[in-house]
Amino acid sequence: MKRRVVITGLGIYSCLGKNLTTVCNSLYNGTSGIIFDRTRKDMGFRSGLTANVEIPDLKGVLSRNQRVYIPEQGLYAYVATAEALEQARLTQDYIDTHEIGLLYGNDSSAEAVMNSIDIMREKKNTTLIGSGGIFKSMNSTVTMNLACIFKMKGINLTISGACASGSHAIGLGSLLIRWGLQDCIVCGGAQEVNPYSIGSFDGISAFSVREDDPTSASRPFDRDRDGLVPGGGAATVIIESYESAVQRGAPILAEICGYGFSSNGDHISVPNVDGPSRSLQMAIREAGIHLRDIGYVNAHATSTPVGDRNEAKAIANVFGDYRPEVTSTKSMTGHEMWMAGASEVIYSMLMMENDFVAPNINFENPDEDSAKLNIPAKRVDKHFDMFLSNSFGFGGTNSTLIIKNIIHKKS
Repeated sequence: MKRRVVITGLGIYSCLGKNLTTVCNSLYNGTSGIIFDRTRKDMGFRSGLTANVEIPDLKGVLSRNQRVYIPEQGLYAYVATAEALEQARLTQDYIDTHEIGLLYGNDSSAEAVMNSIDIMREKKNTTLIGSGGIFKSMNSTVTMNLACIFKMKGINLTISGACASGSHAIGLGSLLIRWGLQDCIVCGGAQEVNPYSIGSFDGISAFSVREDDPTSASRPFDRDRDGLVPGGGAATVIIESYESAVQRGAPILAEICGYGFSSNGDHISVPNVDGPSRSLQMAIREAGIHLRDIGYVNAHATSTPVGDRNEAKAIANVFGDYRPEVTSTKSMTGHEMWMAGASEVIYSMLMMENDFVAPNINFENPDEDSAKLNIPAKRVDKHFDMFLSNSFGFGGTNSTLIIKNIIHKKS
């Protein structure tokens, strides 16, 4: 018999805030975390826009060796994971005596690679790179660091699925738990924010150049969108079997009831309509729900012309005449890439817990396709018990999660 999979802990470190409380306030108030970075323009960037994410100072929290081995995005992931473990009531004693798994989305570690190459070219001596150069530069850097810091003994694997990485980590983790292969898994996604990580994106004119007004630059679904804004940070979602959560006395925040996935089988960077549609349909089918049970859709929409248009078509095709609120939190955060699939689950969870739908800010003029959706430009105060979250990535990888509230609130 397939087991129920529940969420027992959340942790977030993003341009909207460094913890769940501040992030929730930003969502509620429609506060953008986008800024103009002069350094990027000086480096030759076409766009100097970026999410504002401060690198945490973990001196005194992590040992010197741990700090040497962990990259920028790993620091974000550590902070997010510590918060999630605390909420889930997963103590170090419990982790030491149980097989806690780790699945985290990450698809680059560019700055560490750049630093190592610079040393090789300048010094002509590879011994000067140091051991940290190895552990920081691998795509699996986040999971290898977190697993060692928190001493986790279950599955230890990085999910590298472009901008769907964080969502796939949660979805694949739910399958392992559902079929009894793990009882509890730390899932999430992390994205470095340094210029090296996204310079090539800027080079193909993927970014908005609305530099005169940074907070209005990311405008998913709006007719006048001109590209995405890069973001980052980290988000951690603790998932476990319902039985494990009850036995531990853990807080049960929600249940993962559907995971859908697909590949477009098409262009490497231009999304189509068929692939996302199949991902949504699979998640709904696996959840065994009626469409009208879904009270909110967190769209992948990144503020690119073709991507937003095709996702709007896919949502409209699947939902038909039912029009739940659809928003993209990327209007406030920019595109958090490898982290986005996990962070947007947390953003949606915070909305569901606090009875509101965050606004799709900067949505002023719909286009032909977004006009078919119910996209609020201002916050909507409403109660809902289920949401659907989309994440799509380069290479045509698609992931859709459906999560429902199982906390009965007192009226």
